[in-house]
Amino acid sequence: MDPSPALTHLRPDGTAAMVDVSDKPVVRREAVASGFIALAPATIRAITEGEVPKGDVLAVARVAGIQAAKKTADLIPLCHQLPLTKVALDFAAERDGLRITATVRTDAKTGVEMEALTAVSVAALTIYDMCKAIDKDMIVREIRLQEKTKG
Repeated sequence: MDPSPALTHLRPDGTAAMVDVSDKPVVRREAVASGFIALAPATIRAITEGEVPKGDVLAVARVAGIQAAKKTADLIPLCHQLPLTKVALDFAAERDGLRITATVRTDAKTGVEMEALTAVSVAALTIYDMCKAIDKDMIVREIRLQEKTKG
């Protein structure tokens, strides 16, 4: 017996399929994802002091991340559309960049990992977009699922 889990997004003939969650119960589900964008010290200072020419970077990135979580099923073909009950993004300045954390919650038949990961990704890309004129060496990295819970 193969100990690896079955690939649930594939039919027996190898074609893609959305996972059928019809028989699963509706339960509270939450996922926390994080990522990091490496920035020059001057860029971190400009962001935290509100001196980026394009505006309030963290406010725009927060809204972009929330919107992205809500649109995940439109972006990732086999994701289910979910009624999100919470999307929160937090930013923490570190010595060499910003840590981004997204918490997403739903009451549904499937989890919100992809929504949390998408929120972090788009928030990081928004920071990149808003700061690209002042920092040419930004790096988006370490996007990962931190935790998921259900029940």
